[in-house]
Amino acid sequence: MHIAFLQTVTNLEQDLGEQRGWNTEEARSKRLADHGEDYPPTYVVAGIHDDEVINYYKGINYPIMNIFERGLCVVQCRYIHAVVFGAPYTPTQSYLSSLPAISGLDKKVPDAVYHGPTAFMPPTNSIDPYADAKELGVFQQTPEHGFQEVNAAQIVQRILDRRADYEERQRKKGAKSVGEGALRREEMESEAEEARRRRLEEVERQFGA
Repeated sequence: MHIAFLQTVTNLEQDLGEQRGWNTEEARSKRLADHGEDYPPTYVVAGIHDDEVINYYKGINYPIMNIFERGLCVVQCRYIHAVVFGAPYTPTQSYLSSLPAISGLDKKVPDAVYHGPTAFMPPTNSIDPYADAKELGVFQQTPEHGFQEVNAAQIVQRILDRRADYEERQRKKGAKSVGEGALRREEMESEAEEARRRRLEEVERQFGA
């Protein structure tokens, strides 16, 4: 789900760069002259919320992975260039202007702040966490993607459902095993009784009744 979102953001920015003439030979030559190298039109910074933030908004069972585990998953994604740990749920203007990717540049805030449509935003109170980004004109909501409906709650439920299926299969296997064991015991008892009967018959033939 998150990878699909980040890929969507990258594609949107690349399309925007194409529209602005990023891939023209003139633009490429200027980048080489100014910086000595060429680079892509996107620089994506992913923000990761603290565990306490996710726990507050999504409930006691979340997050499933702690911030460091989630961070390790994110930094491996090919669609991002930097990660900010402890990103606030409400990115204010002062926070946006303090991001490492902004420091040292002639920018006050990022070119865009992306967020996908979610079922739980905004929260139960009436505060829009992206109010500042919208006021600054940099907020962008990504279109839906193929994994839009997948979320942590659904993944947890799938695991629980699969566990229930697994336990039911094991129960049936156990019942089948018990039944097969009882049948085998009956067969062994029958075989033992038959062997005992044959020995008695052999003794009677040898020594008489």
